[in-house]
Amino acid sequence: MKEWKEKENGTSALMIDGARRVGKSYIVEEFAKKEYKSYILIDFNKADDIIMNLFDDLTNLDIIFQLLEEIYKVKLYERESLIIFDEVELCKKARRAIKYLVADGRYDYIETGSLLSIKQNVEGIVIPSEERHLELNPFDFEEFCWALGEETICDLIRECFKKKISVGPVLHRRCMLLFRKYLIVGGMPQAILTYLTSNSFSETDKMKRNILKLYRDDVSKYAYGYEYKVKSIFDEIPSALSRHEKKFRLADIDKNARFRDYESAFFWLDDAMIVNICFNTTNPMLGLNLNRDRISLKCYMADTGLLISHAFDEKMIASNDLYVKILFDKVEVNLGMIYENVVAQMLKANGYKLYFYSNYSKINEDKMEIDFLITNNNITNRHNLIPIEVKSSNKISLTSLNKFIKKYNEQLAIPYVIYNGEFKMENNIIYIPYYMVISL
Repeated sequence: MKEWKEKENGTSALMIDGARRVGKSYIVEEFAKKEYKSYILIDFNKADDIIMNLFDDLTNLDIIFQLLEEIYKVKLYERESLIIFDEVELCKKARRAIKYLVADGRYDYIETGSLLSIKQNVEGIVIPSEERHLELNPFDFEEFCWALGEETICDLIRECFKKKISVGPVLHRRCMLLFRKYLIVGGMPQAILTYLTSNSFSETDKMKRNILKLYRDDVSKYAYGYEYKVKSIFDEIPSALSRHEKKFRLADIDKNARFRDYESAFFWLDDAMIVNICFNTTNPMLGLNLNRDRISLKCYMADTGLLISHAFDEKMIASNDLYVKILFDKVEVNLGMIYENVVAQMLKANGYKLYFYSNYSKINEDKMEIDFLITNNNITNRHNLIPIEVKSSNKISLTSLNKFIKKYNEQLAIPYVIYNGEFKMENNIIYIPYYMVISL
């Protein structure tokens, strides 16, 4: 955000996309307090008709700025003040006005929003080319550690990864405890704040369920015409991820369902940043997106803490002491979906688009599934793809990975297995603990 302010110097507006309750409004207002002489925050979720109609006529911007100063009792200073359009999707006229406000050049502008690309939020307007976009995701593991006062531990994790050594058994246990807390609490700011103030997983769970309810309410309000389909996909996510292959099967919703009928519903959830979509790449070459199978996908929750609350009801969590068992690694059930979901979340936070490889060939040596594929930072003629397998149990089977290595060896860099043990290298495969995914 500081880079945008300094480099753009008023020649563009900054648009911050993110899911509801991910902290957009908070972080923008904090930025405004620290970086500007004054600011005005227009919350279109609460704005009255005077504010909503303020951008009908843009022929006299002086009047608009004078009215804003009077309504919000804030003095605006040329090139030293910021105007924030919060939840701008609720006022299309304000978003359309950005082109003219930026051209005027007197003040800086930041917009925040959710569901910015769905039809009803862009219908009738030309998206301003003057917008620069940033995504705000839930807290990643490092940010979660900062919140808990562990401000240097991730620097040590990265240093050990760089040197290809373990953090050591004592620190490994401490890192795994922190990581399992991250699984339980998740990365939504309100959930983290609830945990910090209450030190209670049950109170944190209540907050997460409030956020899930808000998401459901949003579906009812904004998924015009396909509310049922969006809710059906949303409700099916835990069940789909609990299966061995974790691919989303529309037949589990409706035996006659076709992807073309549900494509908009998947897009809605993805645009709302409630989920992270992971596509199957049919030919694991450098251009993963070029071989994307758009109807073969996995649908992860964007926040793993929310996934746990979504997957288990309160009675099941309480009666089985589920959170305590997760914390101390004593869970009897397979937590594969949770660990795979958090790896997807961490890769997304690191800037990767999500792909996997699945081939259910009748030929045994071609039948395989790889959880994730990412590309090497330093592209060469060969050895650019990095296959990743996520293991949640102590019994590690690498049947698919070994087949994949054998068949696509020319394209592969060193593969990774992500598991609950310490860093090690074995048979040209790197094994890293979950918390070390921040280093990828």
